[in-house]
Amino acid sequence: MFKKQSEQVDFGKRSGLKVYPVSIGAMRFPEDDNQAVALIRQAIDAGMIYIDTSRGYGDSEIKLGKALKDGYREKVILSTKCSPWGKKIEPTDDASAECTYKRIKESMQRLDVEYLDFYQIWNIMSPECYEKAVRKGGMLDGIRKAMDEGLVRHTGFTTHDKPENISRYIDEADWCETILFTYNMMNQTYKDVVAKAHDKGIATVVMNPMGGGMFAEGSPVFDKAVKDAVDLDNAIEAAHLYLASDPNVDTILCGITKPEDIFSTIENYQKPFLTPDQMQALEKAMAGLSMESMGFCTGCKYCLPCPKGINIPEMMNIVYTTKLLKAHRRAKEFYGWAFNEDNPEKSSHPTDCIECGQCEQKCTQRLKIIDELKYLVSCPELK
Repeated sequence: MFKKQSEQVDFGKRSGLKVYPVSIGAMRFPEDDNQAVALIRQAIDAGMIYIDTSRGYGDSEIKLGKALKDGYREKVILSTKCSPWGKKIEPTDDASAECTYKRIKESMQRLDVEYLDFYQIWNIMSPECYEKAVRKGGMLDGIRKAMDEGLVRHTGFTTHDKPENISRYIDEADWCETILFTYNMMNQTYKDVVAKAHDKGIATVVMNPMGGGMFAEGSPVFDKAVKDAVDLDNAIEAAHLYLASDPNVDTILCGITKPEDIFSTIENYQKPFLTPDQMQALEKAMAGLSMESMGFCTGCKYCLPCPKGINIPEMMNIVYTTKLLKAHRRAKEFYGWAFNEDNPEKSSHPTDCIECGQCEQKCTQRLKIIDELKYLVSCPELK
């Protein structure tokens, strides 16, 4: 039987709040409302009190609104977010204070709450996005208006920007109380800026702790690397302990679709932390699984442009994920997104390849790109 999370930590110094190490990522609730409500309440009862949702996560806000009845609203730290580059609710949406204030009110109605603990600027992915958000009359001013009216209590942002840009934002943004980063045992891109934010008193929240689900697939490649490096049974346990052992991470987002997601994560977080030597060994093992280390595509993009519009580096990433890492479910997600109309880098399909060979002539790794495209077309795990 699992134990409820018992030890809270500071949710950054700026917010003055406390949080447990495992929190709720609200993107993938069960489709059935009753099941979703029961699951959300089960997670809250287990100590997952910080909830990260978004106007862009389908009906997530609405399901949360139902789950937070009967006294559950008072138990949680509720955060939602939006941005016009992340999700346009109406074609006229922009980064103005007026539009942001309107979206805040709309999220409150969907969540059926009288206030939001956090409203965040969603996905600052470039200096241009940051400037739109913080300029006079921009998104931040809309959030501040809501804060002045008692509708929002705290604010921050989520990001996929370059670390050097985020470092500058951290120095400038005295208004920021939390930042949501991608960080896991295979992707330490933001490790240093997570530490910097923590040192500045900003709450640090981690998304994709399972590498977008790759570590949870039971991949023999990941499991062997983990076993050899730190003698742990599987990649799920290792991924959780890696983040649990980093003192600069306040809480991780656990995407919940079933009770096991709650119990297994909390169970792992109650195990002894990894030592610094184990952390380094795990990082080294994961680095050995990178595309570059495995002599595969480096993402240099010298193969582009493809005369048929195939995004070859993206296709090579999918080959790497399914053929080399054996993370088939994640690869299938990548494969579907590559051809999605909402993808700004939408690719032509590998079946469009005319085998001209231009890409192979320019490839610095001398990869058999044509053969790999054929592999994608025939791969049963991607069907």
